[in-house]
Amino acid sequence: MPKTIKKLAVLTSGGDAPGMNAAIRSVVRTCAYHNIKCVGVYRGFEGLIEGDFKEMDARSVRGILNKGGTILKSARSNEFRTKEGREEAYKKVIEAEIDGLVVIGGDGSFTGAMVFNKEFDFPVMGIPGTIDNDIVGTTHTLGFDTALNTVVDAIDKIRDTASSHNRLFFIEVMGRDVGHIALNAGIAGGAEEILIPEEDLGLDRLVESLNKSRKSGKSSSIVVVAEGDKIGKNIFELKDFVDQNMEGYDVRVSVLGHMQRGGSPSCFDRVLASRMGLKAVESLLEGKTNYMVGLINNKMELTPFENAIKGKTKINLELLRVSDIMST
Repeated sequence: MPKTIKKLAVLTSGGDAPGMNAAIRSVVRTCAYHNIKCVGVYRGFEGLIEGDFKEMDARSVRGILNKGGTILKSARSNEFRTKEGREEAYKKVIEAEIDGLVVIGGDGSFTGAMVFNKEFDFPVMGIPGTIDNDIVGTTHTLGFDTALNTVVDAIDKIRDTASSHNRLFFIEVMGRDVGHIALNAGIAGGAEEILIPEEDLGLDRLVESLNKSRKSGKSSSIVVVAEGDKIGKNIFELKDFVDQNMEGYDVRVSVLGHMQRGGSPSCFDRVLASRMGLKAVESLLEGKTNYMVGLINNKMELTPFENAIKGKTKINLELLRVSDIMST
């Protein structure tokens, strides 16, 4: 028989992502709808160990739907990686009479939640919050859509300068292991070339592509580079290579950095967060545990943590072809 749940806790862990607050709001208000108590855990798993809890009701989360970041704060916890740290966290949740936990974060956060569940048979449910969109079991993670809009807006502004001065801009976006942001934003921003970890373009082809663009009459170019791209050691090395091997280019570099994480979540991310929060809570109430909530074929589905963590997302090959044709 599933354990009767009277009180749930929610925490955010890992890097922040737009939509986390909307997900917190959804969890809290779904709990209120089902007449169960909800507590917010501050500073992720670190707060779980320290018992940094605060009871939340429907009014506690008013005015946060449109806010970026996370009102519960986020922190990395080395202590939670130890058995002793997890035992202390379990002691704290039992003392607080908490019956289940919703974790909003990425694969590292889900790994911690999965281990916690296996060690103490404690009900947990995950909501994927990461702008990289690098988790299996959902077509969209929280924050991905907002980050795309932020990047495209930046590319549009940079293109104004590039075209005014006949410049080549290398624009670095987040994506240490996957190129979802670079590929999608590059197409939307009209980039002449897109460099991602999944496809080793090579320096020779990059030069060939830039020469082709210039011969076709383009006086300025935008190259979007995922931070995990393997062509050069970093984006500045790419700039130096072009400077040394191609004449007539005035090359500039723009690293967008953490501005991609911030900002008010898009409509899509607000709706997605609301759906995910509701599904997470109601799944726990149904006795389900050790799953991640995800969007698949526009429906909320559950994926075992282990599959979500160990799986590897695949780049959309159709988008690669679209990019090649559109940059002609």
